[in-house]
Amino acid sequence: MNEALLDYQMAVHHVGKSEICMELGITRSTFYRKRKGISEFNQSEIQKIMKLLGLTADEAANIFFN
Repeated sequence: MNEALLDYQMAVHHVGKSEICMELGITRSTFYRKRKGISEFNQSEIQKIMKLLGLTADEAANIFFN
């Protein structure tokens, strides 16, 4: 998980943590644990983030599978 790259993409697309949490149906603390690598994003969450941020498959791979 490349937290810095996710933060960059969120900033570029003007999407905040609250918006992502709402879209995923998770709490901010759950989002924090996933970003820190304590737990993992599942496939449907990654797909929702890709859609919300307009990410390509390569961009998503660089963020979630580095």
